[in-house]
Amino acid sequence: MPTAWLRRGTLGSYVLLLIWVLAWHVWWSPHPQLSQAFMLSLWVLPLLLPLPGLLAGRRYTHAWSNFILLLYVAHSLTLLLISPAERLLALGELLLSLLSFAMNLLLVRRTRPSQHS
Repeated sequence: MPTAWLRRGTLGSYVLLLIWVLAWHVWWSPHPQLSQAFMLSLWVLPLLLPLPGLLAGRRYTHAWSNFILLLYVAHSLTLLLISPAERLLALGELLLSLLSFAMNLLLVRRTRPSQHS
């Protein structure tokens, strides 16, 4: 797979996850007791942190953003088990976060510096 495709796939899956999480907590299933601002800062802000580096194509940012994606994997797996009402939303979050995770790994591996000096 060409590096340009990996880069587009990585950015696309990451941005789709960001939109999914935003739509989930604003329109599809807002939390009944917690403020929308709190929920957005809890679930959207972490995804915004690596976005400038991802858009700039920084290899190191693609690598460490996977640590953030693991939070969304854990969140979605938890909700798949305990919240029947949000299973479809959690499944979407799981698929997008795993796709973004895998694309990041492939991109970082493909663009690693040569071992030869």
